[in-house]
Amino acid sequence: MTTFFGSLWWLLVALGVLVTFHEFGHFWVARRCGVKVLRFSVGFGKPLWTWHGKGGTEYVVAAIPLGGYVRMLDEREGDVAPQDLPHAFNRKAVWQRIAIVAAGPLANLLLAFLLLWTMLVVGRPDYAPVVGRVQGVAAQAGLQPGDRIQAVGERTTPTWSELSMALTVAALDRQPILLTVESADGETRQRHLPLQNLPAQADELRVLGDIGLVPRHLLLPPLVGSVREGTPAWGVLAEGDRITAIDANPVSSFDDIAPLVARLGAENRPGMVEVERDGERLALELTPTRLDDGKGGAHWVLGITNGTSGTPPHDAVLRLPLLGALPAALRETGFQCRQLVDMVRRAVIGQISVQNTVSGPLTIARAANSFAERGPAWFLNFLALLSVSLALINLLPIPVLDGGHLLYYLIELALGRPLGETTMAVGQYIGLALIAGLMGLAFYNDILHLMS
Repeated sequence: MTTFFGSLWWLLVALGVLVTFHEFGHFWVARRCGVKVLRFSVGFGKPLWTWHGKGGTEYVVAAIPLGGYVRMLDEREGDVAPQDLPHAFNRKAVWQRIAIVAAGPLANLLLAFLLLWTMLVVGRPDYAPVVGRVQGVAAQAGLQPGDRIQAVGERTTPTWSELSMALTVAALDRQPILLTVESADGETRQRHLPLQNLPAQADELRVLGDIGLVPRHLLLPPLVGSVREGTPAWGVLAEGDRITAIDANPVSSFDDIAPLVARLGAENRPGMVEVERDGERLALELTPTRLDDGKGGAHWVLGITNGTSGTPPHDAVLRLPLLGALPAALRETGFQCRQLVDMVRRAVIGQISVQNTVSGPLTIARAANSFAERGPAWFLNFLALLSVSLALINLLPIPVLDGGHLLYYLIELALGRPLGETTMAVGQYIGLALIAGLMGLAFYNDILHLMS
């Protein structure tokens, strides 16, 4: 499946599941409150399949699978027979209307919890939170290669993904944070990460790089790939050799090779390159040569390329037993809610860029395809985050959204009477304008992301 069609397919799957569950929340509570539901539609447009159930509800699967809707009996939307008036939405008590409207976002939060629980039971493959290389702020904290970061503040970090999220959130406040670290020798220590020393222009999407943390799984192993003819390594090193040391300096990743070779070249002398080959350890003498890079510069080389291809295999799994996953899923749902609310607050006050906060369908589609390619557990994790986002967006106090209707009903409770039709109509127009603005910003951000 191509990236385009894959993105389109997984976007339709995501929206179909999330919006249908959202509308089912409205439907279920409306029926419990005695409201007559005229239609429950999965999708929009021309009906492809129709079924009439008990109670007069028409169930529809429509041609455009971009969500769904629930149509309830309401005097404001058409004539209602006298015998059906007790079952009209607008005739219900304000508390019942509040329950029906709030049920959609609450259904999305329930779905997020179920998705996270399933993800934890299935097991999400990931990488261990082990440091590969440190510099900058991370080095100031005393972190060392091989350290396993077990917690950031109060949040445990069983995998690198949890560590990345926790550090990204902590970095936004530019305040020092306590890390719980298990060193390579098995000793547990506390490290204070001085996030207040981060550069002012640090990008929240690349905060780990600004902190100076490189994960172990991103370091390329020091394996020899091809050897260029006519270079010092030609006829000496072979494809598949693992370089373990250069001039008695240990080599743990391919990135370690270039600075050690440059040091030998600057001293204009040969060095001993230690390698593992077919189970044997060899010490081979090589003298770097200076090579023009074609851009007016030059650097010292041995004449080898890296022999690693593809992404490294996962070395950790986030998995919990059936019962143990329940409180963990509940905590994670709450954590995602708090972080999304906080991100919106930060965007409003200008602490973070709205370009990284508001995403449109193109960005969501690309993300859906990317997570689906990682496996079922990753896609469940993505759906959970999207479900929480849909719940919180719908709770915004903007007319047209569920939150706007809830605002009207709360005002009705305070005044003892509903708002006038003119006032509500003006609110609807304002809500439509705000939604149009948000959609325009989302599409603008999509275009910027595609261009970059």
